Amino acid sequence: MAETLSQSQIDAMLAALQNDGGDAEPAAKEPEKKTEDYRKYDFYSPKKYTKDKLKMLRNIYDNYSRIATSQINGLFRVASEVEVIGVEEQRYYEFGNALNETDVITLARVELPDESSNPPILFHIAPSLMATMIDRMLGGTITTASVEMSYAYTDVELALYEKIIKYLVAITSDVWATYIKMGIKFERIEENPSMFQGISVDEAVVIIMMQIHLGEMSGTMNICIPGTLLMNVFDIIDKTKHLADKDGQAGKQNSKESILTSIKESKMDVMAQLGIARLNLDDVYNLRVGDVIDLNKPQDSPVALHVEGQPWFSGQLGVHNKNIAVKIQERVDRQKQDLDV
Repeated sequence: MAETLSQSQIDAMLAALQNDGGDAEPAAKEPEKKTEDYRKYDFYSPKKYTKDKLKMLRNIYDNYSRIATSQINGLFRVASEVEVIGVEEQRYYEFGNALNETDVITLARVELPDESSNPPILFHIAPSLMATMIDRMLGGTITTASVEMSYAYTDVELALYEKIIKYLVAITSDVWATYIKMGIKFERIEENPSMFQGISVDEAVVIIMMQIHLGEMSGTMNICIPGTLLMNVFDIIDKTKHLADKDGQAGKQNSKESILTSIKESKMDVMAQLGIARLNLDDVYNLRVGDVIDLNKPQDSPVALHVEGQPWFSGQLGVHNKNIAVKIQERVDRQKQDLDV
């Protein structure tokens, strides 16, 4: 049985013939669904540091940037600004691949309280920025000079490079002092980064990216902190915090006793006040030996006992071992006394 065409199919065939046998107009395509921009996660080399750890490093090096600004201002006698532009976790080979063979990196040895052996922290300053700093030390002016990335330093420039970088290395221990007692010392300058083998190429590192504005010139400085060092640092910080919390809880329980123990040997003046009398100046001037002053109090009335000038107790005047003494009867209500005043 022959297939019967519908009217829409007949119209499509006629339209195709009118278009010289071309295909019929294709149906409108449905709009493609937009997919969100997801960041790929590398399960082969997962991230080791949480956002809290990276935030802590950001805060530490924000403080570093403020100190470095004052150091650079004093060293070069020019208005400068240092700011942190990023804190990122990478693999060491990523950091190494971004360097040229003629780049210079600085190695700074780190000493931790646990006396563990750790790889050094690496400092790298862009050649254009370092050339400007060296030129300034030699008496030049701060200008926007273009220096090739493959620029090779001379021996004199390397000596000045070392002098400048020592200032920036020395302040690292100060900014870490809030969290950990860290000793950091300048070790040496490495003229060929590819020859440095102190850090494994697959080791996770954290790169502190900083922008230094020196007059009209600006450049970058990167600080590479090895993962082995960071793990040891974070372990010590966590242990110290745990012990501090434990000691703090114990201290709250024994704070009153410890305070009293530390001040119990202090000397304090205790005075018994028999009474108060008001006299005019003429009466005081005419006082003579044998005169009697009326205290306006009954004979057996309580005596106020003052400690360092403050009323603490009331008692009864008497005799003990042939000496005048006061027998404490009750404690003075300081709050009630303050309200009465």
